[in-house]
Amino acid sequence: MATSPHTVIIGAGPAGLTAAYALTRRGATVEVFEADDVVGGISRTVEREGWRFDIGGHRFFTKVSQVEALWHEILPDEDFLLRPRMSRIYYDGKLFDYPLKAGNALRNLGVFEAVRCVGSYAWARIRPPKDQSHFEGWTSARFGKRLYGKFFKTYTEKLWGMPATELQAAWAAQRIKNLSLSTAVINALLPKRNQKEITSLIEEFQYPKLGPGMMWERCAEHVVKAGGTVTLNSWATAVHRGDGGAVAVTVTDAERSQRRDADHVVSTMPLSQLVQIMDPPAPPPVRAAASALRYRDFLTIALVVPAEAGFPDNWIYVHTPGVRVGRIQNFGSWSPYLVRDGFTCLGLEYFVFEGDDLWELADDDLVALGTAELEQLGLVTPGAVSAGYVVRMPKAYPVYDEGYEDAVETIRRWLAEEVPNVHPVGRNGMHRYNNQDHSMLTAMLTAENILDGTSHDVWQVNVEEEYHEEKDSGSGGGSGSHGTGRSAPLLPKQPGGSRTAEWTS
Repeated sequence: MATSPHTVIIGAGPAGLTAAYALTRRGATVEVFEADDVVGGISRTVEREGWRFDIGGHRFFTKVSQVEALWHEILPDEDFLLRPRMSRIYYDGKLFDYPLKAGNALRNLGVFEAVRCVGSYAWARIRPPKDQSHFEGWTSARFGKRLYGKFFKTYTEKLWGMPATELQAAWAAQRIKNLSLSTAVINALLPKRNQKEITSLIEEFQYPKLGPGMMWERCAEHVVKAGGTVTLNSWATAVHRGDGGAVAVTVTDAERSQRRDADHVVSTMPLSQLVQIMDPPAPPPVRAAASALRYRDFLTIALVVPAEAGFPDNWIYVHTPGVRVGRIQNFGSWSPYLVRDGFTCLGLEYFVFEGDDLWELADDDLVALGTAELEQLGLVTPGAVSAGYVVRMPKAYPVYDEGYEDAVETIRRWLAEEVPNVHPVGRNGMHRYNNQDHSMLTAMLTAENILDGTSHDVWQVNVEEEYHEEKDSGSGGGSGSHGTGRSAPLLPKQPGGSRTAEWTS
């Protein structure tokens, strides 16, 4: 009787733990090693003094039936809440509905400003910007400079950390499809023009009552109960390769390093780091490709306020210039179990690069900044904040910059040829802007490849399908009509670091 393969899994986020769960429930042996002191990765729930924070916000909604079934296999139905979906845009002291509604937009803008926006739109149609190769030019040409300045520029530049003139137009065309404030306003004033079918968003979603980390804490328990191991505060420092593939992984904790033999390695660590720890080292062109991959980082400033200072939205997008916060969650709107009676907690989200001024700022100074910005926006009164906490999340978003696809393809091909039993899965593992459900699916298919010898191409599981939170618009259409809800712009390439798809073993 054949012995089931032994798998070492690097990382205990959604992809890593899904792989571990799928393997152990079929009797395979696994060891999971997580560098952090909690499971869940970016889908963790952080707990501080009884308050729970969801990092980034995780709506449990999917069109992938296997993932839906797995969620309910891991957690019983009674641990899920059904929550209303609500998000709005905050600009100039007003909240604009999202999806945008003409009446609400008109009331908030005022008729005079709405007419000026329409005039700006009309002028852009007559005299469009000459340079439409970048986000600013493309968007201004289609919505007018006034609407672009109010509802596109500020948030986009906060999110990606660079001027909108450096973001390519192709992403704008992909990301800004049918739904826009200009359509709402123009349809209200000129109802015969610009009539387009708008895809609506889901109205409710599932949510674990103690936050998304509850799912992964329970999943880790299932893995251990089935005979696997989950070890925290231990990071992979080497993947050893021999003839035909990887043979072992060295993991290190605060006290020692140990070599763990492996028939397969499932990696959710950043793809760039996976290459860097190969032993013997990967060829120089592959290491150069890995070094060129970049990431956008993320921090949350969680502020405790009276319950009446909250709002019904899961989050609001802050388009108001003059503040650095990009989005604000109300954790009480996700689940009453995350907060305490009489209070709620607002999570101010900042998009940063590790090592920049906000990232390096002391926690107390960040709490003071967040408090000041909440007051500046008029969302709370002075003195309303009674406590604050800071959570930093490195490598939250893989950056798509010029040439990144070639870099990823170089790495992917080398791994497939030299270490075919090393399986990158998940968001950072594949350097792909996956949702949680897509990350899980890559892990589930990888488990089948390991146990059944199937040849699922997990690189086809993906971000370019129809947005998973959109309802069908009824327009039919094939892949060419599908948008993407998890697209990311192609950012300018940083100087230095050559990339090539060829290497020498």
